[in-house]
Amino acid sequence: MIQLFKQAQLGKSKIFLLMLFITLQMGGTLLLPTLTANIINYGVMAEDMDYVLSTGALMLGVAILTGLFSVLGTYFSAEIATRFAKNTRKRLFAHTQELSYQDHKKFSTSSLITRSTNDIEQLQTTLSMIFEMLVPAPFVILIGMVLAFMRDWTMALILIVSSIVFLAVLGVIAPKVFPLFNKVQLGLDKMNGVVAQYISGIRVVRAFNRTKLESERMDTAFKDFAKVNIRINRLFASLMPLIMLGMSLAIVAIVWFGSMRINTGNMQLGDVMAIIEYSMNILMYLIMAVFAVIYIPRAKVCAERIHEVLNHKPEIRDGEGQIKANAKLNLEFKNVTFRYQDAENAVLKNLNFSCEEGTTTAIIGGTGSGKSTVARLIPRLIDATSGAILLNGTNIKDLPQEETRRRVGFVPQKAFLFSGTIADNLRHGNPNATLRDMKRAAITAQSDDFIMEKPGGYEAVVSQGGKNLSGGQRQRMSIARMLIKKPDVYVFDDSFSALDFKTDAALRRALKEVTQQSIVINIAQRISTIRDADQIIVLDEGKIMGKGTHDELMQTCEVYVEIARSQLSEEELAT
Repeated sequence: MIQLFKQAQLGKSKIFLLMLFITLQMGGTLLLPTLTANIINYGVMAEDMDYVLSTGALMLGVAILTGLFSVLGTYFSAEIATRFAKNTRKRLFAHTQELSYQDHKKFSTSSLITRSTNDIEQLQTTLSMIFEMLVPAPFVILIGMVLAFMRDWTMALILIVSSIVFLAVLGVIAPKVFPLFNKVQLGLDKMNGVVAQYISGIRVVRAFNRTKLESERMDTAFKDFAKVNIRINRLFASLMPLIMLGMSLAIVAIVWFGSMRINTGNMQLGDVMAIIEYSMNILMYLIMAVFAVIYIPRAKVCAERIHEVLNHKPEIRDGEGQIKANAKLNLEFKNVTFRYQDAENAVLKNLNFSCEEGTTTAIIGGTGSGKSTVARLIPRLIDATSGAILLNGTNIKDLPQEETRRRVGFVPQKAFLFSGTIADNLRHGNPNATLRDMKRAAITAQSDDFIMEKPGGYEAVVSQGGKNLSGGQRQRMSIARMLIKKPDVYVFDDSFSALDFKTDAALRRALKEVTQQSIVINIAQRISTIRDADQIIVLDEGKIMGKGTHDELMQTCEVYVEIARSQLSEEELAT
Protein backbone atom coordinates (compact mmCIF):
# COMPACT_ATOMS: atom_id res chain seq x y z
CA MET A 1 0.00 0.00 0.00
CA ILE A 2 2.92 2.33 0.76
CA GLN A 3 4.28 1.74 -2.74
CA LEU A 4 0.89 2.51 -4.30
CA PHE A 5 0.71 5.67 -2.19
CA LYS A 6 4.11 6.82 -3.44
CA GLN A 7 3.17 6.12 -7.06
CA ALA A 8 -0.17 7.95 -6.85
CA GLN A 9 1.39 11.44 -7.30
CA LEU A 10 -0.72 13.10 -4.62
CA GLY A 11 1.22 16.35 -4.22
CA LYS A 12 3.47 17.15 -1.26
CA SER A 13 1.78 20.47 -0.48
CA LYS A 14 -1.58 18.87 0.30
CA ILE A 15 0.02 16.17 2.42
CA PHE A 16 1.94 18.88 4.33
CA LEU A 17 -1.29 20.85 4.94
CA LEU A 18 -3.05 17.68 6.08
CA MET A 19 -0.32 16.90 8.62
CA LEU A 20 -0.28 20.54 9.76
CA PHE A 21 -4.03 20.59 10.45
CA ILE A 22 -3.88 17.20 12.17
CA THR A 23 -1.08 18.50 14.40
CA LEU A 24 -3.00 21.67 15.26
CA GLN A 25 -6.14 19.65 15.96
CA MET A 26 -4.19 17.36 18.32
CA GLY A 27 -2.68 20.39 20.05
CA GLY A 28 -6.12 21.91 20.65
CA THR A 29 -7.54 18.57 21.81
CA LEU A 30 -4.76 18.17 24.40
CA LEU A 31 -4.85 21.81 25.50
CA LEU A 32 -8.53 21.81 26.45
CA PRO A 33 -8.19 19.45 29.48
CA THR A 34 -5.40 21.66 30.85
CA LEU A 35 -7.61 24.74 30.54
CA THR A 36 -10.47 22.80 32.17
CA ALA A 37 -8.24 21.96 35.15
CA ASN A 38 -7.05 25.57 35.44
CA ILE A 39 -10.53 27.07 35.26
CA ILE A 40 -11.71 24.75 38.05
CA ASN A 41 -8.61 24.99 40.27
CA TYR A 42 -7.84 28.69 39.89
CA GLY A 43 -11.21 30.08 38.91
CA VAL A 44 -14.14 28.15 40.34
CA MET A 45 -12.46 26.91 43.52
CA ALA A 46 -10.82 30.30 44.14
CA GLU A 47 -14.08 32.11 43.24
CA ASP A 48 -12.17 34.26 40.75
CA MET A 49 -14.81 35.21 38.16
CA ASP A 50 -12.38 37.21 36.02
CA TYR A 51 -10.16 34.15 35.66
CA VAL A 52 -13.20 32.01 34.86
CA LEU A 53 -14.34 34.41 32.12
CA SER A 54 -10.91 34.93 30.57
CA THR A 55 -10.02 31.23 30.63
CA GLY A 56 -13.53 30.32 29.43
CA ALA A 57 -13.14 32.70 26.47
CA LEU A 58 -9.76 31.10 25.72
CA MET A 59 -11.34 27.62 25.90
CA LEU A 60 -14.09 28.71 23.52
CA GLY A 61 -11.54 30.06 21.05
CA VAL A 62 -9.44 26.89 21.29
CA ALA A 63 -12.55 24.73 20.81
CA ILE A 64 -13.62 26.71 17.71
CA LEU A 65 -10.13 26.56 16.20
CA THR A 66 -9.81 22.84 17.02
CA GLY A 67 -13.14 22.23 15.27
CA LEU A 68 -12.00 24.27 12.27
CA PHE A 69 -8.69 22.36 12.09
CA SER A 70 -10.63 19.10 12.36
CA VAL A 71 -12.85 20.08 9.41
CA LEU A 72 -9.84 21.15 7.32
CA GLY A 73 -7.98 17.97 8.25
CA THR A 74 -10.97 15.84 7.25
CA TYR A 75 -11.28 17.79 3.97
CA PHE A 76 -7.65 17.26 2.99
CA SER A 77 -7.80 13.65 4.15
CA ALA A 78 -10.79 13.02 1.89
CA GLU A 79 -9.15 14.97 -0.94
CA ILE A 80 -5.92 12.95 -0.76
CA ALA A 81 -7.70 9.61 -0.36
CA THR A 82 -10.02 10.36 -3.29
CA ARG A 83 -7.15 11.51 -5.49
CA PHE A 84 -5.22 8.37 -4.51
CA ALA A 85 -8.18 6.21 -5.57
CA LYS A 86 -8.62 8.11 -8.84
CA ASN A 87 -4.94 7.94 -9.82
CA THR A 88 -4.58 4.29 -8.81
CA ARG A 89 -7.74 3.32 -10.67
CA LYS A 90 -6.47 5.21 -13.72
CA ARG A 91 -3.11 3.40 -13.56
CA LEU A 92 -4.80 0.03 -13.16
CA PHE A 93 -7.19 0.61 -16.05
CA ALA A 94 -4.37 1.86 -18.30
CA HIS A 95 -2.31 -1.23 -17.47
CA THR A 96 -5.18 -3.60 -18.24
CA GLN A 97 -5.37 -1.99 -21.68
CA GLU A 98 -1.81 -3.16 -22.29
CA LEU A 99 -2.60 -6.78 -21.42
CA SER A 100 -2.94 -9.18 -24.31
CA TYR A 101 -5.65 -11.70 -25.03
CA GLN A 102 -3.64 -14.35 -23.18
CA ASP A 103 -2.79 -12.03 -20.28
CA HIS A 104 -6.50 -11.50 -19.65
CA LYS A 105 -6.91 -15.24 -19.12
CA LYS A 106 -4.95 -14.92 -15.87
CA PHE A 107 -7.34 -12.28 -14.51
CA SER A 108 -11.05 -12.89 -15.04
CA THR A 109 -13.25 -9.98 -16.07
CA SER A 110 -15.15 -10.09 -12.77
CA SER A 111 -11.87 -10.06 -10.82
CA LEU A 112 -10.55 -7.05 -12.74
CA ILE A 113 -13.82 -5.21 -12.11
CA THR A 114 -13.62 -5.99 -8.38
CA ARG A 115 -9.99 -4.86 -8.21
CA SER A 116 -10.76 -1.64 -10.07
CA THR A 117 -13.76 -0.78 -7.92
CA ASN A 118 -14.13 -2.46 -4.53
CA ASP A 119 -10.43 -3.10 -3.85
CA ILE A 120 -9.46 0.50 -4.58
CA GLU A 121 -12.47 1.74 -2.62
CA GLN A 122 -11.25 -0.27 0.39
CA LEU A 123 -7.81 1.33 0.04
CA GLN A 124 -9.40 4.78 -0.16
CA THR A 125 -11.43 4.16 3.02
CA THR A 126 -8.44 2.75 4.87
CA LEU A 127 -6.24 5.67 3.82
CA SER A 128 -8.78 8.13 5.24
CA MET A 129 -8.91 6.12 8.46
CA ILE A 130 -5.12 6.11 8.73
CA PHE A 131 -4.93 9.90 8.35
CA GLU A 132 -7.84 10.71 10.65
CA MET A 133 -7.57 7.93 13.24
CA LEU A 134 -4.22 6.16 13.20
CA VAL A 135 -1.75 8.99 12.58
CA PRO A 136 -2.94 11.22 15.47
CA ALA A 137 -3.35 8.30 17.92
CA PRO A 138 0.32 7.77 18.98
CA PHE A 139 0.83 11.50 19.60
CA VAL A 140 -2.41 11.95 21.54
CA ILE A 141 -1.75 8.81 23.60
CA LEU A 142 1.91 9.63 24.31
CA ILE A 143 1.46 13.33 25.08
CA GLY A 144 -1.79 12.64 26.98
CA MET A 145 0.03 10.09 29.14
CA VAL A 146 2.83 12.58 29.85
CA LEU A 147 0.34 15.30 30.80
CA ALA A 148 -1.57 12.84 33.00
CA PHE A 149 1.67 11.84 34.74
CA MET A 150 2.41 15.49 35.34
CA ARG A 151 -0.94 15.82 37.11
CA ASP A 152 -0.69 12.61 39.18
CA TRP A 153 1.42 9.57 38.33
CA THR A 154 -0.69 7.12 40.35
CA MET A 155 -3.82 8.10 38.43
CA ALA A 156 -1.93 7.87 35.15
CA LEU A 157 -1.24 4.20 35.89
CA ILE A 158 -4.96 3.56 35.38
CA LEU A 159 -4.62 4.83 31.81
CA ILE A 160 -1.61 2.57 31.19
CA VAL A 161 -3.46 -0.51 32.50
CA SER A 162 -6.53 0.35 30.39
CA SER A 163 -4.38 0.75 27.27
CA ILE A 164 -2.65 -2.59 27.88
CA VAL A 165 -6.06 -4.31 28.22
CA PHE A 166 -7.18 -2.71 24.94
CA LEU A 167 -4.10 -3.99 23.14
CA ALA A 168 -4.54 -7.46 24.64
CA VAL A 169 -8.12 -7.64 23.34
CA LEU A 170 -6.89 -6.54 19.91
CA GLY A 171 -4.18 -9.20 20.02
CA VAL A 172 -6.80 -11.90 20.61
CA ILE A 173 -9.36 -10.81 18.02
CA ALA A 174 -7.15 -9.42 15.19
CA PRO A 175 -5.54 -12.77 14.15
CA LYS A 176 -9.04 -14.19 13.69
CA VAL A 177 -10.17 -11.28 11.53
CA PHE A 178 -7.16 -10.87 9.22
CA PRO A 179 -7.51 -14.15 7.21
CA LEU A 180 -11.19 -13.45 6.59
CA PHE A 181 -10.51 -10.27 4.59
CA ASN A 182 -8.85 -12.20 1.76
CA LYS A 183 -11.89 -14.49 1.63
CA VAL A 184 -14.14 -11.42 1.37
CA GLN A 185 -12.34 -10.14 -1.75
CA LEU A 186 -12.25 -13.59 -3.36
CA GLY A 187 -15.95 -13.94 -2.56
CA LEU A 188 -16.63 -10.64 -4.33
CA ASP A 189 -14.78 -11.93 -7.41
CA LYS A 190 -16.86 -15.10 -7.43
CA MET A 191 -20.15 -13.30 -6.81
CA ASN A 192 -19.50 -10.73 -9.55
CA GLY A 193 -18.55 -13.50 -11.96
CA VAL A 194 -21.74 -15.48 -11.30
CA VAL A 195 -23.95 -12.39 -11.64
CA ALA A 196 -22.21 -11.23 -14.85
CA GLN A 197 -22.52 -14.69 -16.38
CA TYR A 198 -26.21 -14.93 -15.49
CA ILE A 199 -27.06 -11.51 -16.90
CA SER A 200 -25.07 -11.98 -20.13
CA GLY A 201 -26.54 -15.45 -20.66
CA ILE A 202 -30.11 -14.67 -19.60
CA ARG A 203 -31.56 -15.66 -23.00
CA VAL A 204 -29.96 -19.10 -22.87
CA VAL A 205 -31.01 -19.56 -19.24
CA ARG A 206 -34.63 -18.79 -20.07
CA ALA A 207 -34.59 -20.78 -23.31
CA PHE A 208 -33.56 -23.92 -21.40
CA ASN A 209 -35.83 -23.10 -18.45
CA ARG A 210 -32.86 -23.08 -16.04
CA THR A 211 -33.77 -19.93 -14.12
CA LYS A 212 -34.26 -21.86 -10.89
CA LEU A 213 -30.92 -23.65 -11.21
CA GLU A 214 -29.02 -20.44 -11.92
CA SER A 215 -30.80 -18.72 -9.02
CA GLU A 216 -29.63 -21.51 -6.72
CA ARG A 217 -26.06 -21.07 -7.95
CA MET A 218 -26.28 -17.35 -7.30
CA ASP A 219 -27.78 -17.98 -3.85
CA THR A 220 -24.82 -20.23 -3.04
CA ALA A 221 -22.34 -17.50 -3.99
CA PHE A 222 -24.33 -14.91 -2.02
CA LYS A 223 -24.53 -17.16 1.05
CA ASP A 224 -20.80 -17.91 1.00
CA PHE A 225 -20.03 -14.19 0.79
CA ALA A 226 -22.56 -13.41 3.54
CA LYS A 227 -21.11 -16.07 5.87
CA VAL A 228 -17.65 -14.54 5.75
CA ASN A 229 -19.01 -11.04 6.38
CA ILE A 230 -21.18 -12.31 9.23
CA ARG A 231 -18.12 -13.89 10.87
CA ILE A 232 -16.26 -10.59 10.62
CA ASN A 233 -19.21 -8.61 11.95
CA ARG A 234 -19.62 -11.01 14.86
CA LEU A 235 -16.01 -10.45 15.84
CA PHE A 236 -16.50 -6.69 15.59
CA ALA A 237 -19.72 -6.98 17.56
CA SER A 238 -17.90 -8.78 20.35
CA LEU A 239 -15.07 -6.25 20.26
CA MET A 240 -17.18 -3.11 20.66
CA PRO A 241 -18.88 -4.02 23.99
CA LEU A 242 -15.51 -5.05 25.41
CA ILE A 243 -14.02 -1.72 24.42
CA MET A 244 -16.91 0.27 25.87
CA LEU A 245 -16.80 -1.79 29.07
CA GLY A 246 -13.07 -1.18 29.43
CA MET A 247 -13.53 2.53 28.76
CA SER A 248 -16.32 2.84 31.33
CA LEU A 249 -14.35 0.91 33.95
CA ALA A 250 -11.33 3.14 33.38
CA ILE A 251 -13.38 6.31 33.94
CA VAL A 252 -15.07 4.82 37.02
CA ALA A 253 -11.65 3.90 38.42
CA ILE A 254 -10.35 7.43 37.78
CA VAL A 255 -13.36 9.02 39.50
CA TRP A 256 -13.17 6.55 42.42
CA PHE A 257 -9.47 6.88 43.10
CA GLY A 258 -9.53 10.58 42.22
CA SER A 259 -12.15 11.29 44.89
CA MET A 260 -10.02 9.41 47.40
CA ARG A 261 -6.97 11.49 46.40
CA ILE A 262 -8.99 14.70 46.76
CA ASN A 263 -10.18 13.70 50.25
CA THR A 264 -6.59 13.14 51.36
CA GLY A 265 -5.57 16.51 49.87
CA ASN A 266 -3.16 14.98 47.32
CA MET A 267 -5.12 16.18 44.26
CA GLN A 268 -7.35 19.00 43.22
CA LEU A 269 -10.75 18.61 41.58
CA GLY A 270 -9.53 20.24 38.37
CA ASP A 271 -6.70 17.70 38.09
CA VAL A 272 -9.19 14.82 38.31
CA MET A 273 -11.34 16.44 35.61
CA ALA A 274 -8.26 16.92 33.43
CA ILE A 275 -7.22 13.26 33.82
CA ILE A 276 -10.78 12.15 32.98
CA GLU A 277 -10.62 14.22 29.77
CA TYR A 278 -7.13 12.88 29.01
CA SER A 279 -8.42 9.34 29.53
CA MET A 280 -11.41 10.02 27.25
CA ASN A 281 -9.14 11.36 24.52
CA ILE A 282 -6.54 8.61 24.93
CA LEU A 283 -9.07 5.78 24.99
CA MET A 284 -11.10 7.28 22.13
CA TYR A 285 -8.05 7.63 19.90
CA LEU A 286 -6.95 4.17 20.96
CA ILE A 287 -10.33 2.78 19.88
CA MET A 288 -10.09 4.59 16.54
CA ALA A 289 -6.52 3.33 16.09
CA VAL A 290 -7.71 -0.23 16.80
CA PHE A 291 -10.38 0.00 14.11
CA ALA A 292 -7.91 1.53 11.65
CA VAL A 293 -5.39 -1.23 12.37
CA ILE A 294 -8.05 -3.91 11.89
CA TYR A 295 -8.85 -2.52 8.43
CA ILE A 296 -5.19 -2.39 7.37
CA PRO A 297 -4.94 -6.17 6.68
CA ARG A 298 -7.93 -5.92 4.35
CA ALA A 299 -6.28 -2.96 2.63
CA LYS A 300 -3.07 -5.01 2.42
CA VAL A 301 -4.94 -7.82 0.66
CA CYS A 302 -6.52 -5.31 -1.74
CA ALA A 303 -3.14 -3.65 -2.40
CA GLU A 304 -1.55 -7.03 -3.16
CA ARG A 305 -4.34 -7.84 -5.62
CA ILE A 306 -3.84 -4.50 -7.38
CA HIS A 307 -0.05 -4.98 -7.41
CA GLU A 308 -0.57 -8.42 -8.92
CA VAL A 309 -2.11 -6.78 -11.97
CA LEU A 310 0.25 -3.77 -12.12
CA ASN A 311 3.33 -5.98 -11.75
CA HIS A 312 2.19 -8.40 -14.44
CA LYS A 313 4.37 -7.73 -17.45
CA PRO A 314 2.32 -7.64 -20.65
CA GLU A 315 3.11 -10.40 -23.08
CA ILE A 316 3.09 -7.95 -26.00
CA ARG A 317 5.70 -5.19 -25.88
CA ASP A 318 6.16 -2.12 -28.06
CA GLY A 319 8.95 -1.99 -30.58
CA GLU A 320 10.67 1.14 -31.80
CA GLY A 321 10.89 0.40 -35.51
CA GLN A 322 9.15 2.05 -38.46
CA ILE A 323 7.30 0.65 -41.45
CA LYS A 324 9.21 0.89 -44.68
CA ALA A 325 7.64 3.12 -47.32
CA ASN A 326 7.37 0.48 -50.05
CA ALA A 327 5.92 1.32 -53.44
CA LYS A 328 3.32 -1.39 -52.91
CA LEU A 329 1.78 -2.53 -49.61
CA ASN A 330 2.66 -6.08 -48.59
CA LEU A 331 1.79 -8.38 -45.65
CA GLU A 332 3.66 -11.64 -45.22
CA PHE A 333 3.40 -14.57 -42.81
CA LYS A 334 6.85 -16.17 -42.57
CA ASN A 335 7.09 -19.54 -40.78
CA VAL A 336 4.50 -18.40 -38.23
CA THR A 337 3.72 -20.80 -35.39
CA PHE A 338 1.47 -20.04 -32.46
CA ARG A 339 0.86 -21.92 -29.23
CA TYR A 340 -1.37 -20.75 -26.39
CA GLN A 341 0.20 -20.62 -22.94
CA ASP A 342 0.29 -24.00 -21.18
CA ALA A 343 -1.05 -25.72 -24.33
CA GLU A 344 0.63 -28.92 -25.47
CA ASN A 345 0.07 -28.48 -29.20
CA ALA A 346 0.46 -25.45 -31.45
CA VAL A 347 -2.72 -23.93 -32.90
CA LEU A 348 -0.88 -22.71 -36.01
CA LYS A 349 2.08 -24.52 -37.51
CA ASN A 350 4.62 -22.95 -39.83
CA LEU A 351 2.29 -20.71 -41.87
CA ASN A 352 3.73 -19.10 -45.00
CA PHE A 353 1.73 -16.81 -47.26
CA SER A 354 1.75 -13.21 -48.48
CA CYS A 355 -0.91 -10.63 -49.36
CA GLU A 356 -0.48 -7.79 -51.82
CA GLU A 357 -2.07 -4.35 -52.05
CA GLY A 358 -5.36 -4.34 -53.92
CA THR A 359 -5.98 -8.06 -53.39
CA THR A 360 -8.36 -10.06 -51.21
CA THR A 361 -7.04 -13.07 -49.33
CA ALA A 362 -9.63 -15.44 -47.90
CA ILE A 363 -8.98 -17.98 -45.15
CA ILE A 364 -11.31 -20.94 -44.69
CA GLY A 365 -11.25 -24.13 -42.69
CA GLY A 366 -13.14 -26.26 -40.25
CA THR A 367 -13.89 -25.41 -36.63
CA GLY A 368 -10.66 -25.23 -34.61
CA SER A 369 -8.45 -24.96 -37.68
CA GLY A 370 -6.92 -21.67 -36.42
CA LYS A 371 -8.68 -19.11 -38.63
CA SER A 372 -9.55 -16.64 -35.85
CA THR A 373 -6.06 -17.03 -34.41
CA VAL A 374 -4.63 -15.76 -37.70
CA ALA A 375 -6.99 -12.77 -37.48
CA ARG A 376 -5.83 -11.92 -33.93
CA LEU A 377 -2.15 -12.17 -34.88
CA ILE A 378 -2.29 -9.41 -37.50
CA PRO A 379 -3.30 -6.49 -35.17
CA ARG A 380 -1.12 -8.05 -32.41
CA LEU A 381 -3.93 -9.00 -30.09
CA ILE A 382 -1.66 -12.01 -29.61
CA ASP A 383 1.95 -12.53 -30.69
CA ALA A 384 3.35 -15.37 -32.76
CA THR A 385 5.30 -17.95 -30.76
CA SER A 386 7.84 -18.20 -33.56
CA GLY A 387 8.26 -16.89 -37.06
CA ALA A 388 7.43 -13.37 -38.19
CA ILE A 389 4.55 -11.34 -39.61
CA LEU A 390 6.01 -8.70 -41.90
CA LEU A 391 4.27 -5.48 -42.92
CA ASN A 392 6.21 -3.93 -45.82
CA GLY A 393 9.14 -6.11 -44.78
CA THR A 394 9.11 -4.96 -41.11
CA ASN A 395 8.31 -7.43 -38.35
CA ILE A 396 5.23 -6.09 -36.57
CA LYS A 397 6.86 -7.04 -33.25
CA ASP A 398 9.41 -4.32 -33.95
CA LEU A 399 6.70 -1.68 -34.30
CA PRO A 400 4.79 0.26 -31.63
CA GLN A 401 1.42 -1.41 -31.05
CA GLU A 402 -0.34 1.87 -31.74
CA GLU A 403 1.30 2.11 -35.15
CA THR A 404 0.38 -1.46 -36.07
CA ARG A 405 -3.22 -1.04 -35.01
CA ARG A 406 -3.47 2.29 -36.77
CA ARG A 407 -2.66 0.53 -40.02
CA VAL A 408 -4.72 -2.60 -39.38
CA GLY A 409 -8.52 -2.56 -39.20
CA PHE A 410 -10.08 -5.52 -37.39
CA VAL A 411 -13.72 -6.60 -37.25
CA PRO A 412 -14.03 -9.44 -34.70
CA GLN A 413 -16.20 -12.48 -35.11
CA LYS A 414 -18.56 -11.26 -32.39
CA ALA A 415 -19.59 -7.70 -33.19
CA PHE A 416 -19.59 -5.45 -30.13
CA LEU A 417 -21.05 -1.96 -29.85
CA PHE A 418 -20.76 0.52 -26.98
CA SER A 419 -23.58 2.30 -25.21
CA GLY A 420 -24.19 5.74 -26.69
CA THR A 421 -25.38 6.79 -30.11
CA ILE A 422 -24.77 5.25 -33.51
CA ALA A 423 -22.51 8.21 -34.35
CA ASP A 424 -20.51 7.64 -31.14
CA ASN A 425 -19.89 4.03 -32.14
CA LEU A 426 -18.89 4.90 -35.69
CA ARG A 427 -16.46 7.54 -34.43
CA HIS A 428 -14.51 4.82 -32.63
CA GLY A 429 -12.98 4.31 -36.06
CA ASN A 430 -12.11 8.00 -36.38
CA PRO A 431 -12.93 10.56 -33.63
CA ASN A 432 -12.88 13.37 -36.21
CA ALA A 433 -15.26 11.69 -38.64
CA THR A 434 -17.98 13.96 -40.03
CA LEU A 435 -21.57 12.96 -40.68
CA ARG A 436 -20.66 12.71 -44.36
CA ASP A 437 -17.81 10.29 -43.56
CA MET A 438 -20.10 8.16 -41.42
CA LYS A 439 -22.84 8.11 -44.02
CA ARG A 440 -20.40 7.10 -46.78
CA ALA A 441 -19.05 4.23 -44.65
CA ALA A 442 -22.56 3.16 -43.64
CA ILE A 443 -23.68 3.06 -47.27
CA THR A 444 -20.73 0.83 -48.15
CA ALA A 445 -21.49 -1.40 -45.15
CA GLN A 446 -25.18 -1.63 -46.19
CA SER A 447 -26.27 -0.09 -42.88
CA ASP A 448 -27.41 3.41 -43.87
CA ASP A 449 -30.97 2.27 -44.62
CA PHE A 450 -31.73 0.77 -41.21
CA ILE A 451 -29.90 3.63 -39.44
CA MET A 452 -32.09 6.25 -41.13
CA GLU A 453 -35.22 4.28 -40.20
CA LYS A 454 -34.42 4.70 -36.51
CA PRO A 455 -35.68 7.75 -34.58
CA GLY A 456 -32.84 10.25 -34.65
CA GLY A 457 -30.92 8.49 -37.40
CA TYR A 458 -27.22 8.61 -36.60
CA GLU A 459 -28.05 10.02 -33.15
CA ALA A 460 -30.22 7.01 -32.30
CA VAL A 461 -29.34 5.40 -28.98
CA VAL A 462 -27.42 2.12 -28.88
CA SER A 463 -27.67 0.02 -25.73
CA GLN A 464 -24.61 -1.60 -24.17
CA GLY A 465 -23.29 -4.31 -26.46
CA GLY A 466 -25.75 -3.22 -29.14
CA LYS A 467 -28.46 -5.43 -27.63
CA ASN A 468 -31.20 -3.31 -29.24
CA LEU A 469 -29.89 -4.20 -32.72
CA SER A 470 -29.97 -7.48 -34.61
CA GLY A 471 -26.83 -9.55 -35.16
CA GLY A 472 -26.63 -8.50 -38.80
CA GLN A 473 -27.07 -4.82 -37.95
CA ARG A 474 -24.29 -5.02 -35.34
CA GLN A 475 -21.97 -6.65 -37.86
CA ARG A 476 -22.66 -4.03 -40.52
CA MET A 477 -22.11 -1.20 -38.04
CA SER A 478 -18.82 -2.81 -36.95
CA ILE A 479 -17.75 -2.93 -40.59
CA ALA A 480 -18.76 0.71 -41.11
CA ARG A 481 -16.75 1.66 -38.01
CA MET A 482 -13.65 0.06 -39.54
CA LEU A 483 -14.26 1.65 -42.96
CA ILE A 484 -14.19 5.10 -41.34
CA LYS A 485 -10.74 4.24 -40.00
CA LYS A 486 -9.41 3.70 -43.56
CA PRO A 487 -6.63 1.27 -42.59
CA ASP A 488 -3.99 -0.27 -44.85
CA VAL A 489 -5.05 -3.80 -43.92
CA TYR A 490 -8.68 -4.90 -43.49
CA VAL A 491 -9.20 -8.05 -41.40
CA PHE A 492 -12.70 -9.54 -41.34
CA ASP A 493 -12.98 -12.40 -38.85
CA ASP A 494 -16.12 -14.15 -40.10
CA SER A 495 -17.78 -10.74 -40.04
CA PHE A 496 -20.47 -11.56 -42.63
CA SER A 497 -21.89 -14.65 -40.90
CA ALA A 498 -25.10 -12.90 -39.72
CA LEU A 499 -25.86 -11.36 -43.14
CA ASP A 500 -28.24 -12.79 -45.68
CA PHE A 501 -26.78 -13.75 -49.06
CA LYS A 502 -28.15 -10.67 -50.82
CA THR A 503 -26.68 -8.23 -48.28
CA ASP A 504 -23.44 -10.24 -48.20
CA ALA A 505 -23.01 -9.98 -51.96
CA ALA A 506 -23.88 -6.26 -52.03
CA LEU A 507 -21.44 -5.54 -49.21
CA ARG A 508 -18.58 -7.41 -50.86
CA ARG A 509 -19.16 -5.53 -54.13
CA ALA A 510 -19.12 -2.20 -52.31
CA LEU A 511 -15.98 -3.13 -50.37
CA LYS A 512 -14.04 -3.78 -53.56
CA GLU A 513 -14.48 -0.16 -54.58
CA VAL A 514 -13.10 1.30 -51.31
CA THR A 515 -10.28 -1.20 -50.67
CA GLN A 516 -8.47 -1.06 -53.99
CA GLN A 517 -5.34 0.37 -52.36
CA SER A 518 -5.49 -1.86 -49.29
CA ILE A 519 -5.03 -5.47 -48.31
CA VAL A 520 -8.21 -7.37 -47.46
CA ILE A 521 -8.13 -10.56 -45.38
CA ASN A 522 -11.51 -12.25 -45.16
CA ILE A 523 -11.93 -15.16 -42.76
CA ALA A 524 -15.18 -16.97 -43.41
CA GLN A 525 -17.12 -20.20 -43.12
CA ARG A 526 -19.17 -19.77 -46.29
CA ILE A 527 -17.72 -20.57 -49.68
CA SER A 528 -20.06 -18.04 -51.29
CA THR A 529 -18.44 -15.25 -49.27
CA ILE A 530 -14.87 -16.02 -50.39
CA ARG A 531 -15.39 -17.57 -53.81
CA ASP A 532 -14.23 -14.47 -55.71
CA ALA A 533 -11.12 -13.86 -53.54
CA ASP A 534 -7.80 -13.44 -55.33
CA GLN A 535 -6.24 -15.97 -52.99
CA ILE A 536 -7.87 -18.58 -50.76
CA ILE A 537 -5.91 -20.27 -47.97
CA VAL A 538 -7.31 -23.53 -46.62
CA LEU A 539 -6.44 -24.36 -43.01
CA ASP A 540 -6.79 -27.71 -41.30
CA GLU A 541 -5.49 -28.35 -37.78
CA GLY A 542 -3.33 -25.24 -37.98
CA LYS A 543 -1.63 -26.14 -41.25
CA ILE A 544 -2.06 -24.75 -44.76
CA MET A 545 -3.58 -27.53 -46.83
CA GLY A 546 -4.14 -25.50 -49.97
CA LYS A 547 -3.56 -22.10 -51.50
CA GLY A 548 -4.99 -20.58 -54.68
CA THR A 549 -8.20 -19.42 -56.34
CA HIS A 550 -11.52 -21.19 -55.99
CA ASP A 551 -11.14 -22.99 -59.33
CA GLU A 552 -7.55 -24.03 -58.54
CA LEU A 553 -8.44 -25.40 -55.12
CA MET A 554 -11.37 -27.36 -56.53
CA GLN A 555 -8.76 -29.22 -58.58
CA THR A 556 -5.96 -29.55 -56.04
CA CYS A 557 -7.27 -29.44 -52.43
CA GLU A 558 -9.45 -32.25 -51.02
CA VAL A 559 -10.23 -30.33 -47.82
CA TYR A 560 -11.56 -27.40 -49.82
CA VAL A 561 -13.58 -29.69 -52.08
CA GLU A 562 -15.22 -31.32 -49.04
CA ILE A 563 -16.17 -27.89 -47.64
CA ALA A 564 -17.49 -26.73 -51.01
CA ARG A 565 -19.59 -29.87 -51.56
CA SER A 566 -21.07 -29.57 -48.06
CA GLN A 567 -22.32 -26.04 -48.85
CA LEU A 568 -22.96 -25.82 -52.59
CA SER A 569 -25.10 -27.83 -54.96
CA GLU A 570 -23.67 -29.53 -58.04
CA GLU A 571 -25.11 -26.74 -60.20
CA GLU A 572 -23.45 -24.06 -58.05
CA LEU A 573 -20.15 -25.92 -58.16
CA ALA A 574 -20.32 -26.14 -61.93
CA THR A 575 -20.76 -22.36 -62.37
